[in-house]
Amino acid sequence: MLPSQQGYDRAITIFSPDGRLYQVEYAIETVRRGAIAVGIKSKEGVVIAVEEKPRKLQISESAHKIFQIDEHIGFAAAGYIPDARSQADAARFFSQSNRMIYDEPVDVETVAKHLADQCQQYTQFGGARPFGVALIIGGVDSNGNSLFLTDPSGTYIAYDAVAIGANSDQANDFLEKNYKPDMSLEDASALAVSCIYLASDQKEGTDHIKMSNVKSSTKQFDKVTQEQIANYAKIAKQKFPVPSS
Repeated sequence: MLPSQQGYDRAITIFSPDGRLYQVEYAIETVRRGAIAVGIKSKEGVVIAVEEKPRKLQISESAHKIFQIDEHIGFAAAGYIPDARSQADAARFFSQSNRMIYDEPVDVETVAKHLADQCQQYTQFGGARPFGVALIIGGVDSNGNSLFLTDPSGTYIAYDAVAIGANSDQANDFLEKNYKPDMSLEDASALAVSCIYLASDQKEGTDHIKMSNVKSSTKQFDKVTQEQIANYAKIAKQKFPVPSS
C-alpha cells in the first residue's frame, strides 16, 4: 500500500490529501471487473444488453443483470449485482409512487437522478459502503428515447450509446466508430451484440447474451428472445464485424 493511501481507504467519509475517496474508487473498480453491459439509443427505441455466462445446470431463461423498472423503463447492470437488485427495488417503488401521485409515467431522467442521489448519499455517511454497481437506464417517455448511465460516485450522464464493465473501453471505442443516431432498432441490437463479442472471450453463439428493448411505438419494456438475438448476431457479423485481436 502506498504511504499516501494508508488510512484514507478505511472510511468512506475521509478525503485523502490528494482529494480522493478511495472507497468510491474501489467501487468503480468493481464495475470495471464486472461482465459487460451495453445500452444503445436508436430512432426506433432503446436497446440494453448484457453478457451472462450461465453454468451448465443453471436455469438461465431470465436475465439476472437486466431489470424492468416500469412499463417503459429498464436497466442493465455491471458490477456487484445484488446491489443492482436493491437499486431496482428502490427505482420500482419510486416509479410507482410517481404514478400514484401524478397519475402519469415517470421520466427516465427522473429515475436516473433518484438512483444517482441514492448512490451519492452513500459517499457522505459513515457506516455504509458505496454501491458497487453501475447502471445503464433506458426507456421511452414524453421526452422521447432516453439513455442514462449512473455510477457508484452518484454521477448520472445521458448517452446515445455506452458500455460498462470489463473491456468497456474497447467497446466504447467500437461504439464511437459505428454508432449512428438514425440507426434502426435492429441495427442497434446488432451493434450491441458486436460490442459484447468484442469484450467477451466467447466470440460465437448467443447463449451468453441477454437483451431487452423499449420501442418508441409501444413504450413497452420487452425481453428479446434468444432466437431474435441469434438473428441479430448474424446481422452483426455482416454490418459490424469485430476486429481480430
